[in-house]
Order: sequence, then structure tokens, then C-alpha cells
Amino acid sequence: MSSKAQDTSMNADMTPKMIEEVKEWAAKAFDTETQEKAIASFIKREVEKKYKGVWHCIVGRNFGSFVTHETKAYVYFYYGQVAILLWKSV
Repeated sequence: MSSKAQDTSMNADMTPKMIEEVKEWAAKAFDTETQEKAIASFIKREVEKKYKGVWHCIVGRNFGSFVTHETKAYVYFYYGQVAILLWKSV
């Protein structure tokens, strides 16, 4: 796991294994992409490959949210100064 993925501001309804995978995909996305939209697309694509279903990902610095998600399919955390919100639709 990258040192930029901080646990201090995490909110999750997801297994620890899934959280670690998402953090790894986030680190890869930040290494390969420059725009927040591209980073979100990268993470979404990787999650959908492994866990199927319809997933949504938001990456940014200033946003609010209220989402309905499937059980064990939600995570919100910071990577450096950027927030990442990932959830699976019900």
C-alpha cells in the first residue's frame, strides 16, 4: 500500500481485502493518470473487472455526497490531498 493512502479519514463498508485492493488500484491510477476523471475511470474499471456489477467512483478535492450502496461495497478515503469515493449500486 502506498504511504499516500491515509487511513485517518476512511469510512468503509467493505472487507479489509477489498479495501487494500482498492488502495492499490488508486496508487496505480495516480501513477499512470493525471486528471481526476481518468483516475476515477481507472479505479472503476479495475473494480468492475474483479467484482462485477455497476460501480461508481468519484475522485476530487471538494465534493459532498449521499449515496445508497450495496452491503460491503462502499469506501471513502483520502489519497494524499484527494478524496476517493467508491460504491456499488443497489
